[in-house]
Amino acid sequence: MPFQPVQQEKLSQGVVRQIELLILRGLLRPGERLPSEREMAERMAVSRPSLREAIAELQTRGLLVSRAGSGVFVADMLGSAFSEPLIKLFASHDEAVFDYVSFRRDLEGMTAERAARFGSETDLKVVDTVFRKMEAAHAKRNPADEAALDAEFHLAIIEASHNIIMLHMMRAMFNLLKEGVFYNRQQMYRQHSTRELLLDQHRAINDALQARDPVAARAAAEHHMSFVESSLDDLRKADRNESIARLRYQHELARD
Repeated sequence: MPFQPVQQEKLSQGVVRQIELLILRGLLRPGERLPSEREMAERMAVSRPSLREAIAELQTRGLLVSRAGSGVFVADMLGSAFSEPLIKLFASHDEAVFDYVSFRRDLEGMTAERAARFGSETDLKVVDTVFRKMEAAHAKRNPADEAALDAEFHLAIIEASHNIIMLHMMRAMFNLLKEGVFYNRQQMYRQHSTRELLLDQHRAINDALQARDPVAARAAAEHHMSFVESSLDDLRKADRNESIARLRYQHELARD
């Protein structure tokens, strides 16, 4: 008979599995600080020695890191899917920028469709709440806040799609975007006409999600990323034209 002896799980292993799942599901994010040892032990109803044993195991495996005088954190490296040399290579070639946008267009369409199908009511409330914050930031004309909320809006949709592989992959991609590896999102939000169109596009995505219309959600997300690609191309051309104009101007001054 295919039965095995039942072994009682150590409390520390129960703690390990719970923290693993919180990281896996994106509830604990790279760089996030864990609560104090006392608070965690009370919340999880385990002794502090059992908790310490679990945290030590997770540190050994590279999931958690301890910082003297600061506490225990989820490892930052979990938010990076690319090596440093490859990141520098991305940053130095426009080809990587547009491949990044194309890749995101495919995945953003898929995640929006999945979020409309599989997102819970609470998931969709989170997406809607972030969008309302975007509207408020738009009214205040704060490009930095709008750009930050833009990323938060897309990540909320990815979380609502309930695919953990996609979640971690896209979070790593957004981390590179926040660091300015591919392009400066704030630059797009400094243009009045572009800001209006971006808000309208995010509204269309949100409306489709709240209506639980997978086809419309996917189409709206793909349309938005196509617009981002076109806008980036326009910005690149404008920068190039400005560089040439400055050279022409300097040359003209030198002729006086």
